[in-house]
Amino acid sequence: QVHLVESGGGLVQAGGSLRLSCTASGRTFKTYVVSWFRQAPGKEREFVATISQSGGISYYADSVKGRFTISRDNAMNTVYLQMNSLKPEDTAVYSCAADMSSWSTKLLVRTTSYDYWGQGTQVTVSS
Repeated sequence: QVHLVESGGGLVQAGGSLRLSCTASGRTFKTYVVSWFRQAPGKEREFVATISQSGGISYYADSVKGRFTISRDNAMNTVYLQMNSLKPEDTAVYSCAADMSSWSTKLLVRTTSYDYWGQGTQVTVSS
C-alpha cells in the first residue's frame, strides 16, 4: 500500500511556472507507475502525464505536451511535475495517482486504472 501527498500548488500568472511534488510512503514506491491528473471546476478529472516505474518512459496529454515535464526520484519516493508556460486553462486541482501496472498508455490515461490517489493541490493561473 502507498500513501500519496501532493505539494507545490499555488497562484501564478500566465506564462509562469510551478513544480508540483507527489511524495509517497512505503518502500515499494519504485514498483508503481505514477500519473498526474487534474480537475477543473465543473469538469471531469482528466489525465495530464504519467511516468514508468524506472522513470525511463513518460507520456503526456496533448494539451500539456512541450510545456509540462514529469520526472521521478525513487530514492526520495517523489514524482515531480514541472509546469512551464502556464495558461489560465491549466487552472485545476492536480492529483497524483499510483498503480502497480504494466505500461499501457491506453489504460494509464483512465482514472479507473489507479488504486491510490493523493488529496490534490490547487493550481490557479491568472490571466
